Amino acid sequence: MGAGGIGVMLLRVGIAGAVALLLYLLLRRRTGRFSAASLAGLLWVLACLAVLTLTPAYEVPAVVPADGRSSTCSWDYGGPSPDGFWIFGGGQRLLNVLVFVPAGALVVLAVARWRAAWVLAPLGLLGLVGYSVLIELTQLALARIDRACDVTDVVDNATGAGLGFLVGLGVAAVLRPWRRSLG
Repeated sequence: MGAGGIGVMLLRVGIAGAVALLLYLLLRRRTGRFSAASLAGLLWVLACLAVLTLTPAYEVPAVVPADGRSSTCSWDYGGPSPDGFWIFGGGQRLLNVLVFVPAGALVVLAVARWRAAWVLAPLGLLGLVGYSVLIELTQLALARIDRACDVTDVVDNATGAGLGFLVGLGVAAVLRPWRRSLG
């Protein structure tokens, strides 16, 4: 198996899923099933985001000559590859929004049970924006993965995380995970 491609991505997602399942099993008695599932799900989603964005899209990534490597992130809003990621239709911008929605929702659900949720959830949302920035800076530093660092991605990821955050608030209001009956 090469350095990238769909097979490598799926293997890494599977490994991350196994780790998340172990985390759930370890936490479910201590935090309850709902919180354990939310925390484990958040870990898995964050790992999947790293796999999706930091694994080369092709089995053998393109060689990026040192003199052709970008030394800064693109500040051209709209991005260097507006046609989209080759696996999904709908454009890269839509994909960048959609992939962060689950993380935004799970940040809320992971902390909704605790009294400090009103502080922890917004901090988690800020953490997701920071995670997006970290991913973009990693893409800049690792030219070998043949990915581009772009401010548009950060804006789109933050939008997705924000939308997910709102979804999480709605789900938490309906399920009320702070009640004992959920776990």
